[in-house]
Amino acid sequence: MKKRQLLKSTVAALALTLLGTAQAQTTPIKFQLDWRFEGPSALFLTPAAKGYFKDVKLDVTIDAGNGSGGTVTRVASGAYDMGFADLAALMEFHANNPDAPNKPVAVMMVYNDTPASVMALKKSGIKTPADLSGKKLGAPVFDAGRRAFPIFAKANAVTNVTWTAMDPPLRETMLVRGDIDAITGFTFTSLLNLEARGIKAADVVVLPYPDYGVKLYGNVIIAAPKLIKDNPAVVKAFLSAFAKGAKLVIANPTAAIADVKARDGIVNTELETRRLKLAIDTVINSPNARAEGFGQINGPRLSLMASQVSDAFNTKSRVNADVVWNGAFLPTKAELDVLPKK
Repeated sequence: MKKRQLLKSTVAALALTLLGTAQAQTTPIKFQLDWRFEGPSALFLTPAAKGYFKDVKLDVTIDAGNGSGGTVTRVASGAYDMGFADLAALMEFHANNPDAPNKPVAVMMVYNDTPASVMALKKSGIKTPADLSGKKLGAPVFDAGRRAFPIFAKANAVTNVTWTAMDPPLRETMLVRGDIDAITGFTFTSLLNLEARGIKAADVVVLPYPDYGVKLYGNVIIAAPKLIKDNPAVVKAFLSAFAKGAKLVIANPTAAIADVKARDGIVNTELETRRLKLAIDTVINSPNARAEGFGQINGPRLSLMASQVSDAFNTKSRVNADVVWNGAFLPTKAELDVLPKK
């Protein structure tokens, strides 16, 4: 009996030792989203919920954000290891902080096209970009569409626009009230927010930037330079697990929203499902994404964006496209085959 008890104790002790060793080999990663928990955040929450990050020995903590600029800054400060942010915001940080010791780097493309658009109500009479000249537009000062509007304006000869700034929750409300003529914002955010305020989608004019000469990339996964230098295998493992989860989300967005709901119980399941599907259709599984390949970039297009951001954002120095992007950690071609065939 004593031998049996001793054997059990030994086995239990060994199990605890092995568990401790396994936990010690797991690398913690703090990840910052660009915005709150909404439909598109399923791209990250689903691989976490399915255990894909744990499968590659990563203990990933995912936090909501309050804008791409904040995400870039927090990764640069070391508060977060990786994040999800608008590429233009990353470029701006690089160009305005040329001497910063820890400039984050884009390691994977997710939104191959910028989700930014100009939106107006049909009753305003605005039908094309030309109709925006002389009008009053509104958006938060940090809005990606507002920051990039000079590129849109130049491509479409829009002049004499005045801007009204507001907090994000007031943007669509002010448009509905008639305080402004049009707004800029991510299509899958503002369009659905307008519907939530009683406006039918058929009564909204949407002018997507990519459809009107603005070929900017959208959101990318960024990584801290320290993580890239000290543990490049972790970056590669994260992207591999993310790609596996992204394929699942793109194939079945309805099911993926359950993982968003699990993180924020008050989200509207139907609304966020539509938001995710809209994001997939417009910026993730777009013609450009299918042409360039999920997760990847086109060199000349990246260089053009760097030049456009330098001009539109009036940066202190010119954006160097060669230092904002590092594709060395991308998963294999087979792993990146996540987009449904059309």
